[in-house]
Amino acid sequence: MNQKIIIEGGRKLKGEVTISGAKNAALKLMAAALILDDTCEIYNVPELTDVSTMAKLLQTLGAKVDYDKNEKKITINSENIDNVEAHYDFVSKMRASFIVLGSLLGRFHEAKVALPGGCSIGERRIDLHIKGLESLGAQIKIEGGYVIAKAKKLTGAKIYLDRPSVGATENILLAAVLAEGSTVLSNAAQEPEIIDLANFLNAMGADISGAGTSEIIINGVRQKDLKPLSYTTIPDRIEAGTYISAIMATRGKAIIRNIFPNHLSAVISKVIEMGGKISVLDPFSIEVACNGKPNAVNIVTQPYPGFPTDLQSPFISALAVAEGVSIVTENLYENRFRQMGELTRMGADVQQESNKAIIKGVRSLTGAQLIAPDLRAGVALIIAGLCADGVSEITDIHHVDRGYEKIIEKFSALGANIKRVDSEDNNIDAMINNMDETIF
Repeated sequence: MNQKIIIEGGRKLKGEVTISGAKNAALKLMAAALILDDTCEIYNVPELTDVSTMAKLLQTLGAKVDYDKNEKKITINSENIDNVEAHYDFVSKMRASFIVLGSLLGRFHEAKVALPGGCSIGERRIDLHIKGLESLGAQIKIEGGYVIAKAKKLTGAKIYLDRPSVGATENILLAAVLAEGSTVLSNAAQEPEIIDLANFLNAMGADISGAGTSEIIINGVRQKDLKPLSYTTIPDRIEAGTYISAIMATRGKAIIRNIFPNHLSAVISKVIEMGGKISVLDPFSIEVACNGKPNAVNIVTQPYPGFPTDLQSPFISALAVAEGVSIVTENLYENRFRQMGELTRMGADVQQESNKAIIKGVRSLTGAQLIAPDLRAGVALIIAGLCADGVSEITDIHHVDRGYEKIIEKFSALGANIKRVDSEDNNIDAMINNMDETIF
């Protein structure tokens, strides 16, 4: 049964919310577990459909995977991997699973991985992945929708990325762990999730330095140098930023716990520019407050440490009820404004011009029936519903479940009137299909 979210808007968010482990870090740590021919335990792993998809993929490769919901711990034993093919059914659902390419190639010197899928937010090329892996000695071809990679051996190399791609950085890093010699990766992505992956691999026995800077050095180690480990995933900065934008949109005041504030520097800067107040309560908690109508601001998405592309959609919802005109420039993905039409149906004054969204703040939004087009656009519509007058119904919420753990419970704890119910869309579709065609 399909489900939908129903929101009665107009309530200021207040209270506190605890942020889950970072989805975009946990998924990569799970893929990295394939390098180890033993067991690893990963804590602070969110209970999400994407995590379930990755776990099922690892199982098809021969890994033993167990998830403890109470401890938020996933245990992975990759000793008996007997398959190096990551099937289309899994990789097409979630782009992050493409990162098993580097792990499998590094350990087994061969891999067959389906071309990636995930949210349709724009072109996400794999040219840099291929370029980097070929520099390490792999022979790669694309055939039948799969990337097929083989190598007699992998050897360290100097690699320069034409752009700081997160995925390419991760795949190259994973493949280079067991390569002979040293790899110097320049113009690397600097995201906190890259640092987390490097720290995880180092805890396993890898020799990696420079993660979090534009140059990462990976000194190859031997398989026997790697060892079992327990590791805790970093907090999810995107989830934290989402709740920050919701607090701003509803003119609320709430505490956000289990975060690394320095991961949100660009976001916090924009919140202050919008008229919000940020108080650091302790090294892992902040209080966010917005006492009046937010100010309009301009946002430009950039690779970390710039403003995250994953947060421009939620912030557009807050800017839709801000004072003045805002311009959001999207520099990474051309289809990242997929919620704009739905916002217009709620009374927002928004338009897209090329890679820019122009948002003229209105007095208020009005609840409406909405469709979530992808993960981040879906949560943007939830935020719009929270600050709107009246009731909003949002369908296709499976997108949101990919990236937000217990989102209904967390918003409810902040005072939102929000619930998840079974959708009647199936009944409506059946009714339409059964109608007499002659009436048309």
